[in-house]
Amino acid sequence: MTKAGSKGGNLRDKLDGNELDLSLSDLNEVPVKELAALPKATILDLSCNKLSSLPSDFCGLTHLVKLDLSKNKLQHLPADFGRLVNLQHLDLLNNRLVTLPVSFAQLKNLKWLDLKDNPLDPVLAKVAGDCLDEKQCKQCANKVLQHMKAVQADQERERQRQLEVEREAEKKREAKQRAKEAQERELRKREKAEEKERRRKEYDALKASKREQEKKPKKEANQAPKSKSGSRPRKPPPRKHTRSWAVLKLLLPLLLLCVAGGLVVCRVTALQQQPLCTSVNTIYDNAVQGLRRHEILQWVLQTDSQQ
Repeated sequence: MTKAGSKGGNLRDKLDGNELDLSLSDLNEVPVKELAALPKATILDLSCNKLSSLPSDFCGLTHLVKLDLSKNKLQHLPADFGRLVNLQHLDLLNNRLVTLPVSFAQLKNLKWLDLKDNPLDPVLAKVAGDCLDEKQCKQCANKVLQHMKAVQADQERERQRQLEVEREAEKKREAKQRAKEAQERELRKREKAEEKERRRKEYDALKASKREQEKKPKKEANQAPKSKSGSRPRKPPPRKHTRSWAVLKLLLPLLLLCVAGGLVVCRVTALQQQPLCTSVNTIYDNAVQGLRRHEILQWVLQTDSQQ
């Protein structure tokens, strides 16, 4: 790869006043560092070389006022080409350019431009027109600058629109996220309230159960003294009158009469010395002694003896 320093000798030897001529030097790349060391070289001629691109640091040569890049193989210019704000004259004749960088609109001092013999985009080619004389080249510079400013404005509007779309999308995402978080908070709050209500019910049920358990001993304790102190005894349930009971009621007086007659015979008559009457009298005496211990029967016996 050929550089000006190796083929054309020291760049300072080529400097004539403020003009540096590196044309026809068979250059494949621009010696940017060497050029940056020559700020006096405001006019630079790089025409008729083999340059296919310019390095990004080439745009740091802001001291350039006139630049000739004609008859090279340039396919594009650096994106920040607009940094060459002092550039007034630019020759890009016979290259392979299709478009210009948007930053081209920043070349506010550009007065002369030649874009002939480039495969330009049809719109850009129509705007640039011909550059056959000084007037046309000046018009080309003015029209291309205006066009690139419009392109820059369109791109800025599109960028702003994209930013607005992104902001709106971000707002929607944030709103959706906030709604989701609010819904989750509400769900947690509801679950917490339900859990609290469930625990409260369990607590109330436990307290009620304890109260019931405490009431039972008191109730039993209150019922026990009543039964001892003087509450009316419960009446026994009425007995059911069956047929056998009715027959027994009919036969009982007869049996009692027979027994009474037998006792009278055994106690009054001469038969009382008989073995049978002796046994009957003994049984009667024992029974009378036992029955007299009961107050009611004793009263009955007393009444009977008086009769």
